[in-house]
Amino acid sequence: MRNLRNIRYNAWNTSTNFQGSAITSTCWDPAKDELLCTLGPDALDGRIRLLRILEHVRASSVDVECQEVASWDAPSPNPDLAVDRVVSLHHFADSLTTCLVLEGGDIVVVQESESSSPADGVHIEIMGSIDEGITAASWSPDEELLAVTTKANTVVFMSRTFDGITDMTMTAEDLKASKHVSVGWGKKETQFQGRGAKAMRDPTIPEKVDQGIISPNDDGKTSISWRGDGAYVAISAIEEGIRRVIRVYSRDGVLDSASEPVDHMESALSWRPAGNLMASIQRLEDRVDVIFFERNGLRHGQFSLRSPEGRTLANDEIHLSWNSDSTVLAATLDDRIQLWTMGNYHWYLKQEISIENQPSQFVWHPEKSLRFSAAFTDKLIQAEYIFEVAHGSLTPPYDYGAVAVIDGQKLKVTPFRTANMPPPMAMFELPISSPAIDVAFSPANTFMAVLHQTGVDLYQWTTKEQRSLAPRLLGVTNFAKEHSREHLLPLQIYVTETFSIHCLCAGEEGPLIFSQMFDSSSGEFSPATTLYAGSMFGFSRLTQAISEDVVTQDAFGRLHGVASQADELYSVRHNSQLPWSEILDLAGNIIAIGLSRNGHLYANTRLLLKNCTSFLITPAHLIITTTNHLLKFIHLADVDSLEVPPDDPETDERCRSIERGARLVTAMPTNMSLVLQMPRGNLETIFPRAMVVAGIRKLIEALDYERAFAFCRTQRVDMNILYDHKPGQFLTNVGLFLEQVRDIANIDLFLSSLRNEDVTQTMYRDTKAPKGLISAEEPSQPSINGEGSSKVNTICDAVLSHLQTRKNKDHGTLQNIITAHICKTPPAFEDGLRVVATLMKEDEQLAEKAVEHICFLADVNTLYDEALGIYHLDLALLVAQQSQRDPREYLPFIQNLHQLPKLRMKFAIDDHLNRHEKALSHLKDTQAHQEAQDYTVKHSLYSTALQLYRYDTTNLAILRGLYATHLESRSKYRDAGLIYESLHDYTAATRCYRAAGVSCWRECLFAAQQQTPALSSDAVAELASTLAEAVYEAKDYAAAAAIHLEHLGSLEAAIPCLCKGYLFADAMRLCMQRGKPDLLPTLFDTGLADALGSSTEFLADCKAQLLAQVPRIIELRRKAAEDPLGFYEGERAGGADVPDDVSVAASSRVTAGGASLFTRYTGKNSVGTLGTGVSRATSKNRRREEKKRARGRKGTVYEEEYLVNSVRRLVDRVEATRPDIDRLVAALVRRDMVDRARAIETLAAEVVEACVKAVKDVFPGAGKEKERDAAQQQQGDAEEEWRPVGGDAVLAEALEAAWRTQEPPVIKAFERMSLLG
Repeated sequence: MRNLRNIRYNAWNTSTNFQGSAITSTCWDPAKDELLCTLGPDALDGRIRLLRILEHVRASSVDVECQEVASWDAPSPNPDLAVDRVVSLHHFADSLTTCLVLEGGDIVVVQESESSSPADGVHIEIMGSIDEGITAASWSPDEELLAVTTKANTVVFMSRTFDGITDMTMTAEDLKASKHVSVGWGKKETQFQGRGAKAMRDPTIPEKVDQGIISPNDDGKTSISWRGDGAYVAISAIEEGIRRVIRVYSRDGVLDSASEPVDHMESALSWRPAGNLMASIQRLEDRVDVIFFERNGLRHGQFSLRSPEGRTLANDEIHLSWNSDSTVLAATLDDRIQLWTMGNYHWYLKQEISIENQPSQFVWHPEKSLRFSAAFTDKLIQAEYIFEVAHGSLTPPYDYGAVAVIDGQKLKVTPFRTANMPPPMAMFELPISSPAIDVAFSPANTFMAVLHQTGVDLYQWTTKEQRSLAPRLLGVTNFAKEHSREHLLPLQIYVTETFSIHCLCAGEEGPLIFSQMFDSSSGEFSPATTLYAGSMFGFSRLTQAISEDVVTQDAFGRLHGVASQADELYSVRHNSQLPWSEILDLAGNIIAIGLSRNGHLYANTRLLLKNCTSFLITPAHLIITTTNHLLKFIHLADVDSLEVPPDDPETDERCRSIERGARLVTAMPTNMSLVLQMPRGNLETIFPRAMVVAGIRKLIEALDYERAFAFCRTQRVDMNILYDHKPGQFLTNVGLFLEQVRDIANIDLFLSSLRNEDVTQTMYRDTKAPKGLISAEEPSQPSINGEGSSKVNTICDAVLSHLQTRKNKDHGTLQNIITAHICKTPPAFEDGLRVVATLMKEDEQLAEKAVEHICFLADVNTLYDEALGIYHLDLALLVAQQSQRDPREYLPFIQNLHQLPKLRMKFAIDDHLNRHEKALSHLKDTQAHQEAQDYTVKHSLYSTALQLYRYDTTNLAILRGLYATHLESRSKYRDAGLIYESLHDYTAATRCYRAAGVSCWRECLFAAQQQTPALSSDAVAELASTLAEAVYEAKDYAAAAAIHLEHLGSLEAAIPCLCKGYLFADAMRLCMQRGKPDLLPTLFDTGLADALGSSTEFLADCKAQLLAQVPRIIELRRKAAEDPLGFYEGERAGGADVPDDVSVAASSRVTAGGASLFTRYTGKNSVGTLGTGVSRATSKNRRREEKKRARGRKGTVYEEEYLVNSVRRLVDRVEATRPDIDRLVAALVRRDMVDRARAIETLAAEVVEACVKAVKDVFPGAGKEKERDAAQQQQGDAEEEWRPVGGDAVLAEALEAAWRTQEPPVIKAFERMSLLG
């Protein structure tokens, strides 16, 4: 679908300084992007001049000049050759060397200097000579081999230094290498001539087989062509008296194949750089074909060259040449150059350049694939083309998808919005009077201008009911009539919406822009006006449909407005010349989008990305394809705000994967579709999610819910977007939505697709809006039923409110009402069934249809239960009939229900449906209190029953008693005791409080003393003693002391309890209060001594533990630092040393011993695959390993972790016992035991100091640990694919815990009592 469009053309004519010498050869210098050519030798002057053609690009012009590199006499060394001839000219850019191969046999090398003047220090040297003479020569693409054919029918391969590598003789024996086998097909004696012979003929057998007849027009020349990779070379030569044959040699000079015989094949030969085909010429009686061969010499297709008007190609000298990327085949005729491309196995004539005479040489640029040079006798032209799709407007409603394809004198036009025609077919084929050069559409697709060699044809685009018709020809302008005095070469065309056409032409004085207006009333063009184009090379497409501007781009990337025949420079520009350029007007902000040859995409001067292959601009998006085979959508905004989406097609709607090498053809935002062309030429029409969702959003904003719904349905877009995009608007226009959608099934589809999710924030997040921001115009989820209403219920209620206001409720309306009820969250089955119940009274037939529909929407068994739940037996029967149930299951049940009283029927239904709470309420209403109590106990409905009978004192007390019994049976003694106490059943309350445990000892004693008859004093004392023992065992010493003192009256029993709880001050106070000071030296001092002994023992144990564990932790850490591999994996068998080159990082998991870092302690000696982890441990192994970790046995890798945790717990215990120590010291001082107080204080101070030191040693500072965490995190990121399992995971967790920053336990400094000194 792409055409060739010219972006560069200039010509250089030989001046009189060269005495009329003809240009004999030319080649490219790719490093400097310049041409070299030779003049001479000829019969008048035997000198050879080597010239360098320079191009000077200026703002006002593009000038071409020449510099003479060298010249020398080149007499013919062979008397049979009157004038020598340049057979091959090649330039080596890396060494500034030019090699000339002459027909006489000389090989000349010209070495240029690096100075500004090429003639300074030029060295000319004849590197060698072939006496027999040379017929053809060609350098390999890698410039390492020179293939030469001589007049002695030999082939010579030379190196870059012109050393002979090999030489071969071309003989008739080479023809045996042909894969062609002839069994006489086509001869009369081998043909079956019986009746019906034609019908029986095998279509795979040709009627005539070529014998290799030499063409009478064959020039007898030898041609050489290399394959693109330089591995093979093809040589076309005549084998005297036999036929013309193409021999294929390998790089080593070995004959690989010879072509099959082809009648009238000529010398033209070009091997496609891609390597699959070799092109040559076959001249037949009525036509000339370009024929193709494979490397094995067999034919592989052909196409016919098209003859110019009024003559044939019978006597033309034809040459072929492939460009460097194998996309264009150039065929040079006597008076024109044809450029052919192939797509979908059809050959298109994309350009036909008229010339005055046969070019002596046609050369493609080796790096810029569509740039070439053609050398004539007195002129050298340079031209460059680009592949560009000629498409129409992409702005709705003018986005007809119009695409025009040039094919010689035919223009193939297809409006893709009307018909998707695969190439080479087209919907319309327009005949052109001469070969087409360029085609352009006006910005609003109103006109189409076709530029051809003799003029311009203006067409009008016509439509009928949005269907495109064949373009109508409005008028024709002729160059010969308008510009008869000068020779013009038309290059590009542009047409505006105001009937004006602008043509860029190459004239004798430089590039010109001719403009003409078309008068629609007369059907004639006005006289042309001329504007000098300077360095302008082409028109830029305008995306705005109403634009009347005409914009060109010059060689410096500047943009010029030429609509008014005045050169107006735009404020925006590109940094350099960009062959593909489009201008868009974004609310007055002009942005120029351009694409360079190497795939750099620019917005004005900002580089957007570096791997673009094609782009389109729609009103909403800049659409691009990349070399990563991705299709991307860039939201249009200011230049600085343009955001290129990342390569994430799975999560970002702006990015989509496409077929390798696909290119954009056109886009149709109206249809939300995009047309792509694959490399082989076929087309694909896709509906990208970004384009579809953007189109649906616009339709919603335009209140066109009908089309929005249709696109959601056809493109499988979630229906929730119809509401979520504009919630407030949807709720306001629910009636309009229902009117537009109309169809009952479509409304049901919409309602059933709803869910409580804002798809504009999840699936279809608007990537153009700033992330995290919600439009301030309206909330994302408004509610009509209060804050608690869900989105689904809000929409369903809005639809219901509108449907229920309709006067005439037909079947469809009722169906939608039922659907709206059922689709709520949770489903409103009851409301839907009530609608059906209402219908049963009005129209039974309609009710049956409604039941069928509601059973289709929901589970019929659920609906049956719901119908019973509204106590409508007839409706339940109707629903049951729609199910697969056996009537014997439900008919007797429903008949029994009919016979019951109303309340009893409701109770039976609710009990059947397990709605026990409602059933209990029906029992209460029937005054069946005993049955209600039994029902409460059966189904544990105590809370409901207490709520129902809260005003019935008698039954409430009974229910409370039942509830207390229930709680007591469930071991909830405290709650049961509370209920018994509220019922004044203190005996049961005492029993429950006593069973509740030590937390309820106060309530238990209270209830015991409230019993009637009252308990005896012995019973109370026994109960109090039991409770005192229980709280003492629970270490609640203060409570035990209170019971002994207050309820048993035993101060002697209370004092030891207080001393046990380190409540020495209370004990001393009670002794004096109760008048028993004699207890102080006896009972109190005994308790004080016991507390002193236990505290001393505790502190001594702590000190010993710290002295044992802290050095061990330090030792373990030292070993781990010195030899991590040995520490974690144990000693090796044989005591072998650890090799120096073994990594000790966590990634080194497999060792020589067969065990890994994480299998050393799992008991697994087998080593698995490194990539998937070596451990095959199961959950059982993990549990075993967790037990080992908890034990922390000495010598295991878990020992350090166990010891560290032990030290932490010890420090916490010491800190927790400090208040007890302080009270103990104070009591000792008060009892005049100063020495003992000083001893325990000193011991406590030592232990606290040891704890402080241990914290510093065992729990180092957080800085180093954080650095270690960062290193481990980096290492973990690098090894993210590996995760330990089973027992290995336990060890990994232990190591991670050891390496992780651990907060040290808090221990305060010990403050001594100042009295003790």
